[in-house]
Amino acid sequence: MTLRVASCHCGALEVACDGEPRKVSLCHCEQCQRRTGSAFSVAVFYMREQVTARGEAASYVRASASGLAVDFRFCPACGSNLFWYPQRMPALVGVALGGFADRDFAMPEQAVWAGEGHRWVRLPDHVVSFEKNPTPRG
Repeated sequence: MTLRVASCHCGALEVACDGEPRKVSLCHCEQCQRRTGSAFSVAVFYMREQVTARGEAASYVRASASGLAVDFRFCPACGSNLFWYPQRMPALVGVALGGFADRDFAMPEQAVWAGEGHRWVRLPDHVVSFEKNPTPRG
């Protein structure tokens, strides 16, 4: 099994992810842009039983672009948004790809909310793009 560890900026909050992710997804929605301070977010989705959090995490719950709640967990010391629990996909945990600091991590297989994306963003041809968000796969 592969064990990957993602951490916040200061290292006080970590998530250990055991095994392979279910999917890697890029999101262009304006909410993710604001949450990350970037043009998009990249989420690595694992089954909940594959993820173990270590350290103190603060929580912020808000409705997602789909209208369902997402419980975001972030480091109270440095503010890094590291992982989240999407109500839309209750069996999964989203982990911020950047938290792994692994330049060889698998690239996204899909991009969602493409209609809200920055016009200058160009994705590789093999990344499937959705105007909104497709039905969850698990």
